[in-house]
Amino acid sequence: MTTPLDKPLRREVTVNDKAYTLTIDPGGLKLVEKGRRNGVELQWKDLLSGDAGLAAALQASTQA
Repeated sequence: MTTPLDKPLRREVTVNDKAYTLTIDPGGLKLVEKGRRNGVELQWKDLLSGDAGLAAALQASTQA
């Protein structure tokens, strides 16, 4: 039996010696560099439809 995801779950992850906060919630997931506010967000529907790479690239291009 699994636990439903009904509130945000936050974990710290290190990638290339940089700390990031990963937040998983019912809407999707968000990866933000530690100490920053903006990061990469993916909605579950984009991930399931295969549009995750496209959505991430679009979001990255608009933030640059």
